[in-house]
Amino acid sequence: MSMLTPPGMGGKYRITGDKYPRMRPHRRRGRLVVVVVACGAVLGVAGWGTLQLIDVFTGGGGTATAAGTGCSTKATKASPAASPAAASAAVAGAAPKPAQITVNVFNATTRSGLAKTTADELKKRGFRIGEVGNATKQYDKKVTGTGILLGPASSLNTSLPVLATQLTTAERRTDAARAGTTVDLIIGNQFKALTSPAASVKALTALAAPQPTATTKKGC
Repeated sequence: MSMLTPPGMGGKYRITGDKYPRMRPHRRRGRLVVVVVACGAVLGVAGWGTLQLIDVFTGGGGTATAAGTGCSTKATKASPAASPAAASAAVAGAAPKPAQITVNVFNATTRSGLAKTTADELKKRGFRIGEVGNATKQYDKKVTGTGILLGPASSLNTSLPVLATQLTTAERRTDAARAGTTVDLIIGNQFKALTSPAASVKALTALAAPQPTATTKKGC
């Protein structure tokens, strides 16, 4: 038989007999296509999985809410909440007015006349005045601060806070063995004057009015 060379083969293949040889380059191309498609599918799946992980850890760019509940936390407007002194007064009843409080004024310093002038000023501000004079031996020349406000245990959250608005730097004390409702103002060595009328009125207003505090609500 004669040897034939198919056109376009460049002499690479020769036909002998009555059968054509297998075209191996075509098989290789088919495998290459399969590999490319498979790699593309793997990369696509990997990319989709990566996006899902990003959504999980970043919240997907939306508003975070509790899964399955639809709850969200929202800030609400400030709501009034009573200060500790006002809350205590509310439990025991409304804070008394200055006209309902009797104050004894005692001078524990070496300066004369302080008890009288202080008592007169408290009277102008609406307080009832009881005893006026020098402090007892227990406190005489022993009060280093501006003063001491002293009363029975029941006055801790009632009359003492009201009197404290007139001398905000004074120390507050109670005597469990003491009866009645009268309270004492014992003037100390650092005393110069009562709190100014404007500041004392502001303190009285704050004592009676609740203070607003921010609260949060869950929108469930």
